[in-house]
Amino acid sequence: MKANYHTHTARCGHAKGADEDYVRAAIDGGFELLGFSDHMPWPYASGFTNPGVRMALSRMDEYLASAARLREKYAGKIRILTGFECEHFPAYMSWLRDTLEEKPIDYLILGHHFDETDETGMYFGRCTRASQLRRYTDGAIRGLETGLFMYLAHPDLFMRGYRRFDADCRAAARDLAQACRAMDIPMEYNVHDRFIGYNGGRGSYPHPEFFSIAMEEGVRVIIGLDAHEPAELSNPAQWERAHGELEAFGGLRLDDMEALRK
Repeated sequence: MKANYHTHTARCGHAKGADEDYVRAAIDGGFELLGFSDHMPWPYASGFTNPGVRMALSRMDEYLASAARLREKYAGKIRILTGFECEHFPAYMSWLRDTLEEKPIDYLILGHHFDETDETGMYFGRCTRASQLRRYTDGAIRGLETGLFMYLAHPDLFMRGYRRFDADCRAAARDLAQACRAMDIPMEYNVHDRFIGYNGGRGSYPHPEFFSIAMEEGVRVIIGLDAHEPAELSNPAQWERAHGELEAFGGLRLDDMEALRK
């Protein structure tokens, strides 16, 4: 089954296009399942807002209702799920668990972008030192240990800031891979950076050395387009390239959410 569980909406402030445009693009791209997973809004105690990164909490119900409407409208053409790309913010995990009980949310994926909280914590895509990389790795593993997340999104996010894949990066990759294998949680092979031409068109992830280690450790891998515009879904080139690369790695690729739940 051709599926993408990593799809954003314009509500996050750095994606574009109407929700329905993503659905139509996914159908044009041959997807059987589309999962919306915009960035999780948080009830910041400090009154902090981050409108260029995530929707306001007041828009959560609208987001869920929009996906529900599209699920009904396009039934029989594509299956639609509703989730969030979500951090592990220790101060807000009780709220998150309550929200998962109260709202019609199908799944969460762990996008470990910030240290503790984006109110004060650094963005891990700007890691340049081993100590920062260690905080990223340890925090991501703690998030996975909550049991709330279906997979680890762009596990190699730190390569946005690191200049080379050194011994500390190899250690981080192995620790993350071993944790994912032990918990049977897949890693995402995220191709968004390549689509947008990040880092001079080379992209920073998916990083081949990182995933070589992941495959050695026997981690299951799922392709994620991390779509921030409909064209990422309608154009099959990135998906097909990722499919071929993972076959070359010899890794087990997953597409079906039901497989992730087993």
